Amino acid sequence: MAYCNQMSVPKINITLKRGSVWLAGAGPGDPGLLTLHAVNGLHQADIIVYDALVSKEILKLANPSAALEFAGKRGGKPSPKQVDISLRLIHLARKNKRVLRLKGGDPFVFGRGGEEATALYDAGIPFRIIPGITSGIGGLAYAGIPLTHRDTNHAVTLVTGHDAVGGISTIDWASISKSAPVIVIYMAIKHLESIVNSLLSAGRKHDEPMAIVSNASLPNQFVLETSLGSCMQDSQNSRVKAPSIVVIGPVVNFRNMLNWLSEVPKPIGEVETLADFKTKQVG
Repeated sequence: MAYCNQMSVPKINITLKRGSVWLAGAGPGDPGLLTLHAVNGLHQADIIVYDALVSKEILKLANPSAALEFAGKRGGKPSPKQVDISLRLIHLARKNKRVLRLKGGDPFVFGRGGEEATALYDAGIPFRIIPGITSGIGGLAYAGIPLTHRDTNHAVTLVTGHDAVGGISTIDWASISKSAPVIVIYMAIKHLESIVNSLLSAGRKHDEPMAIVSNASLPNQFVLETSLGSCMQDSQNSRVKAPSIVVIGPVVNFRNMLNWLSEVPKPIGEVETLADFKTKQVG
């Protein structure tokens, strides 16, 4: 125990140099899910260009002298164009600033980080990629839903619910429906009805388990447990709103046992054992 009490956060000897940009993931929202590299960037940056999914609690960790610049993109609301964000990063770096581009989740998972990194490369700006915990993994974990489980699925498909300009995604939902035992959908709320209808038309069952996790990992996290056939009506009668992550498939049922974040214990007699759960899955 003495050793544990003397442990401290490892010192990260990596410098955010002037004239360079770090593209960092901020995770789904809980500051405790930040990586040490991301915290290091927050402490060193002259300017932090952050998006709409970066929580206020995370921004409180920034160097007090750092400038905070909002560059969020939210569906249905006035937002800066992606090309303008990339040009802004280049401009700041050329001003010899230490720039932290902070993005919710992981910058390379539906976060446009690849586009920004490409723009920096083309402009000759040094950059570093700092991965973050994407909501399709960390957000579901906070809801008590494992992305995979050996008793239910050996594959999972991550997709986005809209195209590059916010329209209905051109994804081949029929193929995904037939091949993916578990589907995780980012940014699905706006076009949820169309997506659900496509999956049902492709043969997914109406009673297939489904969950929608809003504000994942934050104090106001809300989880709607529903089914593919009932989700539209259930979501309209609930507190579901963006940002949300959607998961469809048998792993949703594990929430019955793995809802570790809830402070409300299940009454004796309603707790399902792992053996009972497996029996239900087989049945």
